[in-house]
Amino acid sequence: MSDTPMNVLVIMSDQHNPKLLGAAGDPLIRTPNMDALAARGTRFANAYCASPICVPSRAAFATGLYPHRTGYWDNAMGYDGAIDSWGHELQRAGRRVESIGKLHYRNAEDDTGFDAQHLPMHLKDGIGQVWGSVRDPLPRRDNAPLMVSISGGADSDYTRYDAAVTDRTCDWLTDPVHSTRPWVLYTGLLAPHFPYLAPPEYFDLYDPDEMPTPTMRPEHGNLRHPWVETFAGVLPGLDNANTDAERRRAAAAYYGLVSYLDHNVGRILDALEASGQAENTLVIYTSDHGDMVGSRGLWGKSLMYTESAGVPLIMAGPGVPAGAVCETPAGLVDMYPTILQAAQVGSTGTARPGRSLLELAATETDPHRVVFSEYHAMGAPSAAYLIRKGAFVLHHYVGYGPELFDLATDPAQTQDLAGRTEYAHVLDDLEKELAAILDPIAVDQQAKTDQAALVERFGGPAAAAAIGTPGETPPPALPA
Repeated sequence: MSDTPMNVLVIMSDQHNPKLLGAAGDPLIRTPNMDALAARGTRFANAYCASPICVPSRAAFATGLYPHRTGYWDNAMGYDGAIDSWGHELQRAGRRVESIGKLHYRNAEDDTGFDAQHLPMHLKDGIGQVWGSVRDPLPRRDNAPLMVSISGGADSDYTRYDAAVTDRTCDWLTDPVHSTRPWVLYTGLLAPHFPYLAPPEYFDLYDPDEMPTPTMRPEHGNLRHPWVETFAGVLPGLDNANTDAERRRAAAAYYGLVSYLDHNVGRILDALEASGQAENTLVIYTSDHGDMVGSRGLWGKSLMYTESAGVPLIMAGPGVPAGAVCETPAGLVDMYPTILQAAQVGSTGTARPGRSLLELAATETDPHRVVFSEYHAMGAPSAAYLIRKGAFVLHHYVGYGPELFDLATDPAQTQDLAGRTEYAHVLDDLEKELAAILDPIAVDQQAKTDQAALVERFGGPAAAAAIGTPGETPPPALPA
């Protein structure tokens, strides 16, 4: 690595299923720019978010700490700067650090570690989806089929916002004022987050009739885990009221949004090259979580399956192995030490669980490294936890039986091994790894206690269940 601080460009999309990437082997998706980034850098093949929903995931990305360490449990509890972010560390060291686009923190007024926020997108009215904090009883959301039925080829407020964020990022990168001292720039794009509406030229890249059949759908005889079935019964993501044609159209729109995202990533990377700073800039592309895209009869996020809890993660720049694939499990909490190492800024605060991706990329695969994710938000009857170690992944549901998968032989997670005696030692090992991180039951109770207190501040469960945007957070108004 260079003896001088690198610039760091972080591009974070929203809800990108890690499997839908050309570099990851998908034969249908068209992502030439992200594939080219992977070809000149390292792709982390087994990367996970800290919580498969926007606000807690982004709080963990900012702080390098898991939700159970911070109390940012759900989409009504936005990051407010109370815990130091990597941005605060950079500011203390005198680094320029700015953001453009979606952050999804509490609001733009809180000190969250940026010298400037351009076109920022945060929780609506600073409060977010209060209804998602109602855990007892879980409120049913009867607009579930709309997420799939309202789809196709069209521009939306989301795609127009992404175009504006991309324009602003390109202008920022090519402004000569930003070539005078090292910087860290974060860009947040919305695609491929629903609404599943892709600009027509990108929707037209994919024939709905040629969309692959999603795996593990209930009508194909696949029983969903009881925790997942409870979740599916109360939240958007159900698609049993949709037609097959609607599902295929929604999938084609999602693919189109991924290609639209790729187009914007390409524009940003071209601007970086034009700025003359590419040779001294570490570029990281990732997403805050994934999307089920119809697998198991579900859409959106919130689940521990790879489609939802997994994230794409690509890094390229000085000293990063080119054309490499790192199989060591990684997570978004690793971004904190990565950004600081690249900027040559030391951490002065709380010890954090992450490890620099620069170090992971430079070393042999670590079969013993553990990555972790947790979920306590909308639709969850109890806490859900994920432990990934080597090829095995555990889904631990408080009050329910676990799931265990061997991703080396079963990447689609079709065979639950949790009840097989020959895998009892693996299950026991992963449960011990989970217990070393937290007390599953105590953390579940703490999340529910904190959420109940928030709900009471909004007038109790009946009142709180009607507060907050029913679906996607609206983007900010764009300058005329």
